[in-house]
Amino acid sequence: MVHQLIDPLLRWIGDAIAGWGYLGIVAMMAIESANIPLPSEAIMPAAGILVQQGKLNLHLTALAGAIGCLVGSIPSYLLGLYGGRPFLQQHGRWLLLKEHDLELAESWVQKYGNLAFFVCRILPIVRTFISFPAGVLKAPFAVFCVLTFLGSWIWCYILAYAGVKFGENLPVFIRLWHKFDLAIALILLFGFGYYLYYHIVRR
Repeated sequence: MVHQLIDPLLRWIGDAIAGWGYLGIVAMMAIESANIPLPSEAIMPAAGILVQQGKLNLHLTALAGAIGCLVGSIPSYLLGLYGGRPFLQQHGRWLLLKEHDLELAESWVQKYGNLAFFVCRILPIVRTFISFPAGVLKAPFAVFCVLTFLGSWIWCYILAYAGVKFGENLPVFIRLWHKFDLAIALILLFGFGYYLYYHIVRR
């Protein structure tokens, strides 16, 4: 059951990347970094599977992912820079952003300085909304770009390599899915439900 749900998603992303190559990775990761829910946790492992199949290069795959993250992050940064808190309060729901997200980012910046923009890029969930607060907090644009690229590069390497190992051990994963179908499905359902509640209902 779980395999039947996950496999079409990976196949769709894999087909898109296979058709567009590294440009497809750039485009999809840019969409993800622009606060549109197309998770990098699905994009880069799918690309890693193509690496395992010899269709892509691991280093170029991670590089393309990092470039895509940077490209998608810049518009969000500029919205924060020129729109500020009023824009967040009025239109944040369309970017799946809340005042709490900005406060969290501010606390990270107070603790780590501009390095927070690097650290957040290696963390799930946080990485998708850090660009807008960076603009609101008026982080130096060049520093923001460099740290965003480096943190995203590491993140993309990790996920792409996970995809490589996933591709090498796909039969093992399929057997595990068959054994724990119900438990995995409930976990995925809970995660999706919490995502909807946190970003939409709770507003």
